[in-house]
Amino acid sequence: MVEFRNSGGRPKMKDGTRVKKIDVRFTQEEYDIITGLEKELGISKTELIRLRVLNDAVKIVINASQLICVLDRIGADIGRAGNNINQLAKHANTLKLKGALSPQVAVQFNNLLEDYIAIQVSLESAIRKIIQQMGK
Repeated sequence: MVEFRNSGGRPKMKDGTRVKKIDVRFTQEEYDIITGLEKELGISKTELIRLRVLNDAVKIVINASQLICVLDRIGADIGRAGNNINQLAKHANTLKLKGALSPQVAVQFNNLLEDYIAIQVSLESAIRKIIQQMGK
């Protein structure tokens, strides 16, 4: 005869017991989203909802792979813009050597370049904030 030993049941909670229950109904689309997040993040539906509602309601659960794809596209766009600026600067230098560069064109180019640099600095700051939030 095999003797079964009492393993003590479910481990005791550190901070009280969960005695209250909330029933929630979802549409099929909402449920599919939650199920997808459960698989992608590797946590149960209950923990996913509990974390989202109770712990960090201000934070947003994000799809990391989609975010990386978007950031990759942004990086590629920045690279293309840099190439375009280099081509314009090369063309301007060629015109300057020939004496055909209009001062108005040079001033307008410098103004546009300053605007571009300001936008790029703002974009870099936003990306840093995203990365910091992901790390928390």
